[in-house]
Amino acid sequence: MEQISNDSGWRGSPEGWLGAAYDLLLESGVGSVRISPLAKKLGLSRTSFYWFFKDREELLAALVTRWRDKNTGNLVKQAEAYAETVGEAMLNVFDCWLDKSLFDSQFEFAVRSWALQSPDILAEVHKADQTRLDAVSRMFVRFGYTESSADVRARTIYLVQIGYISMQTKEGLAVRMKRIPEYVEIFTGEAPQKRELDRFFARHGYSAG
Repeated sequence: MEQISNDSGWRGSPEGWLGAAYDLLLESGVGSVRISPLAKKLGLSRTSFYWFFKDREELLAALVTRWRDKNTGNLVKQAEAYAETVGEAMLNVFDCWLDKSLFDSQFEFAVRSWALQSPDILAEVHKADQTRLDAVSRMFVRFGYTESSADVRARTIYLVQIGYISMQTKEGLAVRMKRIPEYVEIFTGEAPQKRELDRFFARHGYSAG
């Protein structure tokens, strides 16, 4: 949906305003996500905002929805994706950590930082954490692990990755890929098969040779 104004030209689109809000959230935190700076960033009038959002709170709610749908939604989908072995299933989940179109780590960091200032956002983060943990735990149960083992393995995997994000750890692709087989074996108790690793590496443009 786009809106045209006879007196002031293009008013933008909901996606445009939301995209600008996302950029400001990542750049400067939630305190910078305000209507006037967004209008300036987009080169639009401040009143144009109200064609699409009732107020700033509605825009912030839309940001939370975008984060939840992308990061939680895709992690759950990857955990539930078809796999012949637990190693392949684990690699499906690992796709999230390497593909920003599936899981946006910068967005995750920004929302978790926001949660430090807002009990409501903290509640959203806790809810997302539980949904994600449950999905990874169910993945292990699917492959015959006990519920207790599945729970601990899911927590280990997830909390390690959240640690990566919270510490803003930077690893080159080659370094991380070399660690992937060991991560899979430690997390699942089984070494991944070569063909599974080859497919995983190919998905992410990496050559083990």
